[in-house]
Amino acid sequence: MKFSQRILGIKPSATLAVDAKAKELSAQGKNVISFGAGEPDFNSPAAAFEYAKIAMDKGYTHYTASSGMQELRQQICQYYKQRFGVEYKPNQVVVSNGAKPCIYEALAAIVDPGDEVILMAPTWVSYIEQIQLLDGQVKVVDTQDTDYVPVLDRIAQAINSKTTAILLNSPSNPTGVVLEEDLIKGIAELVIKNDLWLIWDEIYERLIYGQARHINPVQLIPELASRTIIINGVSKAYAMTGWRIGYSIAPPELAAKIGAFQSHLTSNPCSIAQWAALGVMRESEQDVIRMRDIFKDRRDLICGLLSEMPFISFPEPDGAFYVFPSIKECIGKSFQGQIITDDQVFCRLLLESEAVAVVPGSAFLAPGHVRLSYACSPDLIEEGMRRLKRFLEKLETSN
Repeated sequence: MKFSQRILGIKPSATLAVDAKAKELSAQGKNVISFGAGEPDFNSPAAAFEYAKIAMDKGYTHYTASSGMQELRQQICQYYKQRFGVEYKPNQVVVSNGAKPCIYEALAAIVDPGDEVILMAPTWVSYIEQIQLLDGQVKVVDTQDTDYVPVLDRIAQAINSKTTAILLNSPSNPTGVVLEEDLIKGIAELVIKNDLWLIWDEIYERLIYGQARHINPVQLIPELASRTIIINGVSKAYAMTGWRIGYSIAPPELAAKIGAFQSHLTSNPCSIAQWAALGVMRESEQDVIRMRDIFKDRRDLICGLLSEMPFISFPEPDGAFYVFPSIKECIGKSFQGQIITDDQVFCRLLLESEAVAVVPGSAFLAPGHVRLSYACSPDLIEEGMRRLKRFLEKLETSN
């Protein structure tokens, strides 16, 4: 039986694999605590259900425009005007089945075989696979020695004649880093000078803590609008992962091409889910603020507990709901006679011995790290961190 080289080259999502393994063990009766999936544990806001019910009662169960229904695209434009002072028109918005397809469609519209896309490592797992699915090349700029904050000179050195785009995620999955104004300005200058595209993934932009501030690059430098593709959605801020609504915003000509591409892939996103997204964007601002404040408390809790543990270190995240500790001091140590050779072995032993699921950093191009999502209750965080500490305290120096 023949399979394409394209499909054979795909690596399964490490985050979903960890979550699936945790659920499998739970189904076997094990008390697993998973810090794997990046999914809020809250119910969607009431407005999502209200608008969805109205849509179903009125029979809005037919095709919408392939790029999304007009009302939702208008609401997205209004959101960006109110939040960032940036003017967009509905023909610049493409609504899709979650933000992940938006990224793939954006890449498909600008990447030819051999083109390079610059990513900051650590980076989200699906960026890598999507670029490679399009026969593009990943160009990595490492940030592990700078507390995950990109260095402008390194980005500049990574640009060459094959470079098509820089893809940035702020706040970052997996590190929680929020890019600051001066760095964004510097990257913008590189994008303009080298005639590049900027793909700006701000799906976590409502989850910012402390003194950190999220800045949209077009808000900062309006001339970037003609070469920027914004990625956003309702999954994270509104706790609507299962509704599968994301969107991209791009210059009109590019948005039309992205929309045409989508029309051949999926037609339109689910009509009922689009109405639910419209509802939360209109009426659920207080829910967003409430959930953000709870995530901030959870961040403080998990970081405080992690800071008391041996063999790990990490910078405190300013956004999203992840912390990304280094476990490099654990490499080479042994647990009950088994040597920890890398982060994947660390994660396997932690899951088998303490029923705690975390994602290996190697999936994010950062070997020697693990990602923990704190999108779970304080009780689970406390118990999970108690187990992790117990595991770390059992590590021994191997001969």
